[in-house]
Amino acid sequence: MIEERNNQFSGWAEKEFNRDYLKRSERGGELVGVAAVGLIALFFYMHQAWSTGFFTSRFGPTEAFFFYGSIMAGIVGPLFRSATGRRNLSRLPEMIASVLWMVGAVWLLIVFPFNFAHLGDVVPTVLRFLLAWITNDIARVLFTLGALGGVVFTIVNASLYWKVDRLLRQHDEAH
Repeated sequence: MIEERNNQFSGWAEKEFNRDYLKRSERGGELVGVAAVGLIALFFYMHQAWSTGFFTSRFGPTEAFFFYGSIMAGIVGPLFRSATGRRNLSRLPEMIASVLWMVGAVWLLIVFPFNFAHLGDVVPTVLRFLLAWITNDIARVLFTLGALGGVVFTIVNASLYWKVDRLLRQHDEAH
């Protein structure tokens, strides 16, 4: 069973090795992802600037650091991939961003400085129903899943980084 998992992981690492270099179009696509994260940050900043009630009085500087820092850390991987044209190199900064996300998600779960009843307050009235289903309880579940996912992502990403890095080095030595 363990050997089968190792073979599956090795196969996955080989696929990642073979697609380590991004095409020009893929590098451009990474910048689209950066723009999307920027829009998400702007969406939440609008809540703060307009005092919609989404952020409660418990939303202080530490919470702002973890909240906005975690969102903005999401651009590190795509920026790095776009700049270098390499997937594996981006895994290191992605792991750092993932750790920030995990710590931030746990902190924000403890403090929970949000009122999700106001999540849709910055979008046009006709579109608010799209966000109305997200309650504080659902948000807590999503934060919990995000923190747990961050743990798994970091472990898998670290393992994949070292395995692909080894394959890349072997390839470079052979050529």
